[in-house]
Amino acid sequence: MIDLTGKHIAVLKGGPGSEREVSLATGAGVAKALRSLGAEITEVDVKGPEFVLPNDIELAFIALHGTFGEDGQVQQILEDRGVPYTGESVAGSRLAFDKIPSKEKFVEDGVTTPDWEVIRAGEEPTLPLPLVIKPPRQGSTVGVYIIRERSEIAPALSEAAKFDHELLVEQFIAGRELTIGILGDLALPVLEIIPKSGFYDFNNKYPFLNPQAGGGAQHVCPAEIPVDLTNRIQQLALRAHRSLGLKVYSRVDIMLSEQDKPFVLEVNTIPGMTEASLLPEAAGVAGISYPELCTRIIELSLAARPSKK
Repeated sequence: MIDLTGKHIAVLKGGPGSEREVSLATGAGVAKALRSLGAEITEVDVKGPEFVLPNDIELAFIALHGTFGEDGQVQQILEDRGVPYTGESVAGSRLAFDKIPSKEKFVEDGVTTPDWEVIRAGEEPTLPLPLVIKPPRQGSTVGVYIIRERSEIAPALSEAAKFDHELLVEQFIAGRELTIGILGDLALPVLEIIPKSGFYDFNNKYPFLNPQAGGGAQHVCPAEIPVDLTNRIQQLALRAHRSLGLKVYSRVDIMLSEQDKPFVLEVNTIPGMTEASLLPEAAGVAGISYPELCTRIIELSLAARPSKK
């Protein structure tokens, strides 16, 4: 494993998007882990493109979720400044963050995903109920609505349209919510999410941010799924990761239908690394500690984009 002793790393956290509070928590966790490994850490609260880095930074660890962090913007800024960074490239980040071209790649590469369509303002979905309406360029289930009755469509479209001028409409898959962390070529143990209520939305993902909402979820890892089906799910997650040209790490969200057919929903290139997050939990089950997970992310990132110096 790479020796981080004395290495000056900037942990980029916060961000200007809707997932700022989660990103601050992820950044704090990453900074603590890297300090425990002997690295010199500068925590940078990013509020926009003009963020300032110390001159002697050797690496930027990106802990920014959602808009600006996962969509290729901060990656492009770091490349323009000549600063090595963690996670996927500009192109990979941009592709994975936009659920519409992601779905097109899934279909092209034979990755099973729910039926879908794209609609714009004033258009009605043509998929049969139940269905899911979501803005294609948001994370942490921001602006996601599950529609079971026709009367729910108009208000959901109105709310989701606040985030984007075009919306992704998907077939709703009833079943079990699963997520699979990917580290390079390794698929981590399958983790099942059982929300306290509803589906795995923002409040259930991050109950510590809003305790009054009564959110939360039970995590089962490894998921109680037969070995052969587990292997199929892990291979599907790896295929989804690779279909987007990703090389470093991600977390692939999958629905397992009531007929035990897995469907890929999306791929997250900077998944949460907070105390309530799924990737560190699955890594722990695989015997990978939180600091080791951070180190592996750094190693994979440097291997994916070797220094030009």
